[in-house]
Amino acid sequence: MADRCYKCFRPKEYCLCKYAAPLIRSGVKFVLLMHPKEARRQRTGTGRLCHVALEDSEILVGIDFEKDARLTELLSDDKYFPVLLYPGENAWNARTDGFKGAVNNKKLLVIILDATWFCAKKLIDKNQFLLKLPRLSFYGEYRSIFTFKHEPRPEYISTIESCYYLIKELQSVSLVPSDCNPEPLMTVFKKMISIQLEAENERIEGKRPSTHGYDWKYTRLRKNPFEES
Repeated sequence: MADRCYKCFRPKEYCLCKYAAPLIRSGVKFVLLMHPKEARRQRTGTGRLCHVALEDSEILVGIDFEKDARLTELLSDDKYFPVLLYPGENAWNARTDGFKGAVNNKKLLVIILDATWFCAKKLIDKNQFLLKLPRLSFYGEYRSIFTFKHEPRPEYISTIESCYYLIKELQSVSLVPSDCNPEPLMTVFKKMISIQLEAENERIEGKRPSTHGYDWKYTRLRKNPFEES
């Protein structure tokens, strides 16, 4: 097995950590609840790249988090204002009246489900206590640039995009410093997609072997939308 980077967990040959710099100091605490299936999907998962790019972030891997000691510790810490980043009829967004006042002088603690939408629903089913937290969503409408992933709805975006857009929206109401630059999140994300596109094109051209049973479905070369002209 190839040597892996201990941060992004990718083979050192394809380490992406340098593209996630400089470290993003948003003043927000991000906690990624990672489904075990996502933890095994090192090639396409974006949660670990978020962790590399965000200064104050943690990854907790599991399915049942109700008795998770670390999550319990964080949620019971009075210095934090915890929210679950998850859509819903009563979800706040950064511009909702009263949201900024509710956070007040506490540090925002954002809980994110890092999983496919199918597995995210399973996490919610297993962790109903999370729905007792205030929910946070977006005021903007976004579309994912993740061309390798087909979500049930076009507005479903990846974990790394969620962190990026959330930071931008929190900046708009001064809950994140204006000089915080979240662009490394998108830089490393685009680089990851570029590497995947290159690998797929090389497989189609016969320059590398197929690694998945579904590779036969993809026979058309694709242009890299992030390639510098």
